[in-house]
Amino acid sequence: MSVTDPQPPAPEAPGDAAQEALHDRIAADSLTTRRDYLRIVATVSGGLAVGGVAVASGILHRHGDSEGAPEVKKIADRIERGESLAFRYPGDEDRAIAVRMEDGSLAGYSAVCTHLACAVLWRKERGSEGELYCPCHEGVFDARTGEVTAGPPPRGLPKVILVEQTDGSVWAIGTARSGESALEGFCRQNGDDRPGCPGFGAGGPGGRTAERSERT
Repeated sequence: MSVTDPQPPAPEAPGDAAQEALHDRIAADSLTTRRDYLRIVATVSGGLAVGGVAVASGILHRHGDSEGAPEVKKIADRIERGESLAFRYPGDEDRAIAVRMEDGSLAGYSAVCTHLACAVLWRKERGSEGELYCPCHEGVFDARTGEVTAGPPPRGLPKVILVEQTDGSVWAIGTARSGESALEGFCRQNGDDRPGCPGFGAGGPGGRTAERSERT
């Protein structure tokens, strides 16, 4: 055989073929893993973005949005000073929180953060009156007013209107929207002619009813 004739390729050793197949499989698995990872990240990111837009634009349900008056509900036999209570109101799916300040004041709020709907907790040890805190993105709300004091929440917490009876029991009687006072929420849900509301006295004798009668 001439030295210029092409030489036949040397046969691959069985071990080399097995290593090559293993390398190809690992490469394919890695590509699939990377693709799956990127798809999961994109899906989760998209979901968070849509959820954030939905909460911010009011698509998702918020406490206090109902026009009608919710049912009156007893939430506790008593709430002592410096204590908080988690409860559900106005519906069974609506998380809420009641806080009794050290001075005896009682406040109730939705326990759903206005940022991305995470749960809101009360941190008693923060400041002289404690604070309402969302651990998901460090949102902080004033315990006395529900207004935002730190973090990304775009609005204050909607209120749950609480009343205390002479026996110490605490009842939820309505809700108020973000930025709405408890009285405004109560009057909107129960009618503007209730005592304490701007229209009180206009719906009784000599009021709106009498005015309608005079027109007819």
